[in-house]
Amino acid sequence: MAFPPKAGCPMCGIVASAAEALPNSPRSPVFQAGSTQPEVLWRDDNFTCYREKANPVSSKGHIVIVFNLHVPSLYTLSSSDLPLLSHVKLLGKKLLSSLSTPASPAYHPSVGSSSTPLQTDQSAFRIGFITSPFKDNKIPVTDHLHAHAYIAPADLAGWWRGIAYSSVAWYAIDDLIAEIREETSNNRVRSGQNNRPIDTVPDAGARKGTADGRELTDAGLAVADPEAGHLPLTPTSAPPRTSSHTEIPPLRV
Repeated sequence: MAFPPKAGCPMCGIVASAAEALPNSPRSPVFQAGSTQPEVLWRDDNFTCYREKANPVSSKGHIVIVFNLHVPSLYTLSSSDLPLLSHVKLLGKKLLSSLSTPASPAYHPSVGSSSTPLQTDQSAFRIGFITSPFKDNKIPVTDHLHAHAYIAPADLAGWWRGIAYSSVAWYAIDDLIAEIREETSNNRVRSGQNNRPIDTVPDAGARKGTADGRELTDAGLAVADPEAGHLPLTPTSAPPRTSSHTEIPPLRV
């Protein structure tokens, strides 16, 4: 198994507990008042998303989007993971939209839906990663990749913790996607009937190769869903990316 769970990793524990609690779907769990247990809002084959209640950086909402695999860092990602990163962006927007309405504590329709459940001003949404060597000292997991999505301003962060969410350490999801795409494509508009801007095409720039036709696309991290028409972008001959961690039983938190 590529990137199996790591013993003692808090994020692996949250992922395992969410997997046991409910199959792939949105959740709206009930917690006792004052509970700081991770409030899982969404889980699918690739991500587990929970609301940070113990130490949020924003009074308006802070969500952590955890890779289900124990992916160690941003530098593990390749062009074949662009659809996965586009999904991180979509998840962040949908779940933050749900938090912006007090009467709707969790988002229930499919995250993959093209419809907009709430007319929400998304200009204050911040979705991205904290880059090493910086970290959120209240969520100090540095070797299990996770994104943060919150509604600005980060009014609860404080000045020291706020450095991790400032331009010094913050890596916005849009910037990461753009930089990975630059390795494979200079296009800014997808040709064809719709002529969509490239930033609306999840798999734009996902494939790469050489002039003689050899495919160099790395093995992607996403779990493909053939029934939904999602097929792996990676050639069958490409070796999977692996981790040195040994597989362990699911952890509980």
